[in-house]
Amino acid sequence: MDSYFGIYVAAWGSACVVALIIYLRERASYPVSRPDYWRFLATPWRLATFAVAGGAITFMAPYTSDPTWDCTDGLFMSVLAFTTAPWTVGTIYRVLRGRLPFRQAYVACCVWLFSASWSYDLYILLRDGLYPPTWFPNIFASSVLYVSAGLLWSLDWKDGRGAIFSFMEDEWPPSNAARTPFRKIWWVALPFIAIVVALTVPFLLPGR
Repeated sequence: MDSYFGIYVAAWGSACVVALIIYLRERASYPVSRPDYWRFLATPWRLATFAVAGGAITFMAPYTSDPTWDCTDGLFMSVLAFTTAPWTVGTIYRVLRGRLPFRQAYVACCVWLFSASWSYDLYILLRDGLYPPTWFPNIFASSVLYVSAGLLWSLDWKDGRGAIFSFMEDEWPPSNAARTPFRKIWWVALPFIAIVVALTVPFLLPGR
């Protein structure tokens, strides 16, 4: 690894350490630390869509044209997206609305970039001994997938308002996690599912 990438790794590694310290100092104030958040994720339709999406991204890896994509990074990046993306997207929204302090957006952004990019970079570096040449475009492509996942798994239903994102509600994460039947929101979920399919299927095409 040349000095440029050494500096880059040191920079994002330091950013992650700072984010971890900030989080640990007041973790009770972070929605991701609350049982309600994990109960929200554990609803049947979210677990089912994660199983389908995560399984596809993991097990299609050997059949793609991308040599950096294997079952291992497909699996851990899928898990990181499912467990963190609804929180990070919601946190950034609520910080912009003045409902959470800016430091939580910093932590969320570090988690976002680690989940969508830096964890992959580190894995390829350890696996192959070199920094992945696709690291820069991967930041953008994976971030689109990550945000789409965060929005998909944040979908909720509220009587009188219809389909909304859970982080738009006063209570977030919602305590009544089982209230969202997929049959009411599937039509809103389709565009986010389509984005994931559109960005992953081309890697299966010959000659890419």
